[in-house]
Amino acid sequence: MNTSFLRISIWVYLAIFFAYLLGPLVIMSVTAFNSSGFPRMSPWECLTFQWFGELFQDQRILNGIKNSLIIGAGTVVLSVAMGLAGALMLTQIWPKLRATYYTIIIAPILIPGVVLGISTLVFWDRINRMLGLGADSFLSNGIFLTVIGQSTFIASYCMLVLVARLQRYDMALTEAALDLGATHAQAFRKIMLPFMRPAIASAAVLAFLASFENYNTTTFTFGEYPTLTIELAQKVRYGITPAISALAFIIVALTVFFALLNEAKLKRQELVAAARKEATVEELAGKIKLPSFFAGNMAAVLLVVFAVATITVVGTATAYNPAQCIADVREQKQLEAEQRIQELRKQREERRKQQEAQEAEQGEAQSAPKPSNNSGFGNVFAPNSLGGDGDDGASDTESEPSNNSGFGGVFDPNSLQSDQ
Repeated sequence: MNTSFLRISIWVYLAIFFAYLLGPLVIMSVTAFNSSGFPRMSPWECLTFQWFGELFQDQRILNGIKNSLIIGAGTVVLSVAMGLAGALMLTQIWPKLRATYYTIIIAPILIPGVVLGISTLVFWDRINRMLGLGADSFLSNGIFLTVIGQSTFIASYCMLVLVARLQRYDMALTEAALDLGATHAQAFRKIMLPFMRPAIASAAVLAFLASFENYNTTTFTFGEYPTLTIELAQKVRYGITPAISALAFIIVALTVFFALLNEAKLKRQELVAAARKEATVEELAGKIKLPSFFAGNMAAVLLVVFAVATITVVGTATAYNPAQCIADVREQKQLEAEQRIQELRKQREERRKQQEAQEAEQGEAQSAPKPSNNSGFGNVFAPNSLGGDGDDGASDTESEPSNNSGFGGVFDPNSLQSDQ
C-alpha cells in the first residue's frame, strides 16, 4: 500500500512539475494558430496560419535574427577558445594555485549581466578614445562590443564543460607522443583535440544558446545592431501580436526536433556498440547484423512522428483558407459591439430620466410652505410673537397674540409702564 501511494505521489509530482515547466510554452504555441489579434488561447476564434506569414514579413524580427546569428557565431568562437585555454591551464597549473585560479575564472558567472554590459561599454569606449579613433570605429561597433561582453561570462560555462572532459584524459598519451618525436602542437592536434571534440561541440552549442537568449548584457552593447531578444523586448513594451507566438512555436519545434535527433543518434550508437560487443567470432569474421534504426529506439520513433506531424501541419496550412471563418467572427463581433452600444445607450437614457426625476422632486421640495416652528418653549422665539400693525383694521387686542412664555409674563411688553 505504501509503495503504491509513493509511486502515485511521484507521478503526480512529475505531472505538476512538467505542467508548470512546459505549460506556458504549450499555451504560447497554441496562440500562434488563433486568429485573435492578441495572443490568447481562449476564447478560440478560427484556425489560421497568417501569423507565420506576418512573422516572415517583419523586417525588424528578421534583422534581429540575423544579428543574433552573427553575434552567436562570434561568441562561440571566442568563448570556446578562451574556455579551452582556461581548462588546459586549470588542469596543468600548480595545485596550490588551482583553487585561486578556478575562483577567478568562475567569477564572471556570479557578476550580474547589467554590470558586465556597462563595464564593457565604458572600458572599450575609453580604449577607443585613447587610440584616437572615431565613433564609427570597430571598437564602437555593436557587434564587436556584444561579442566581447557576452564572451566574458559564456567562456566560463565553456570552461566548466571542457574541464569535465579533461579530467578523463590520460596525460600519458601526450607524453608518449612527445617521446616519439611529436611536437606539442602535433600532440594537441592529433591526440588531445580528437578526444576533446565531443566536449567542444557541447560547449559550442551551450555558448550559442546562451548568446542567442542573452538580454541583460546585450541591452547596453548592441548599438545599431539589435538582437532578437532586444527586438522582442521592444515589441512587448509597445504591444505584441501572435506573430511572436509563431516565432516561439518555431523555436520550440526546432529545439524538440534536434533534441530527438541527437537522442536517436546516441541511442543508435549504443545499440551498435552493444551488438558488436555481443557478436561472436563467426559473426565478426562474416557480417554483423546491426539493429535497425527503429529497433529499441523510442527517440527515433518520436522523431518520425514529429516530422510527420510537422509535414501535415505545413500541408494543411497551404490548403486551408480561414477567410470565411474570420469574416464570420468579425461579423459576430460587430453585432456584439452594436448590441453593447445599444445597451449603453439605454442605460444612459435611464440614468438621464432618473436624474430629471430627482431634479423635479428637489424643485417641488423647495417650493413647498415651511412648517410651523414649534420649539417647545411656548413659542417665545416665534416670529409672530411680536406685535405688529394690523393690516385689516382689527383692534390691537385682537391682533396681538398671547405671549405665554411660561415665565409669568415678566417679558410681556405691556408690563412696562410708559411715560404719560
